[in-house]
Amino acid sequence: MGGGGQLISVHPEELIFEFELDKPSYCNLKVVNNTEHHVAFKVKTTSPKKYFVRPNTSVVQPWDSCTVTVTLQAQKEFPPDMQCKDKFLLQSTKVPPNTDMDELPPDTFNKDGEKVIEELKLRVVYMASSQSGRGNSEGDLGFTSRSLKQGSDNLSMLKNSSIEEIQTVQRLKEERDTTLQQNQQLQRELDVLKRRRNRKNDTGFSLTFTAFVGLVGLMVGFLLNFMFSSPPAA
Repeated sequence: MGGGGQLISVHPEELIFEFELDKPSYCNLKVVNNTEHHVAFKVKTTSPKKYFVRPNTSVVQPWDSCTVTVTLQAQKEFPPDMQCKDKFLLQSTKVPPNTDMDELPPDTFNKDGEKVIEELKLRVVYMASSQSGRGNSEGDLGFTSRSLKQGSDNLSMLKNSSIEEIQTVQRLKEERDTTLQQNQQLQRELDVLKRRRNRKNDTGFSLTFTAFVGLVGLMVGFLLNFMFSSPPAA
């Protein structure tokens, strides 16, 4: 629930800034008119040099709302223990329907006569940025250094692993080529042996056939010689 009075309510009740060195931070306030009247408001702060408020004054129509953006200017150093003592004050009062939203009368928020001026106090809360926080401390610097070193080591490991994989692939390719060459050499030698064996078998067959023909010739010659040399019968 946001803080509020009879005239207006404000959401949220606190101005929360995500604090980061050398960078501005922003917070939006929603100002809601809870009445059937036109209500003017004005935003004040105890540290006007640190904050930029737009709009810092305006008029909200009946049952309507308005968004106020508060900017924390870029700061050069962290506050002690991230605690902030700054305060904001939002004043509101009823005004006539024809009141110019951009040029309120100077006495609009003066407390005089029967005029009712409501006031809402808002405190400021700083939250360390998730990106920086106290990022310049030695601990964070050491952590960053370790992270960078670890990232560098991981990159070196990946690089070495890639080199080893490339070398392994090259070695396997060379072994494959060597094996193919050896297989081709063995195939050629096997073909030579086959041709030699075929020629040897052919030679053995020729010698056997020649010997067989020679033997038959001797036998025929012997028979013919025996027949012609035998005496005629009486």
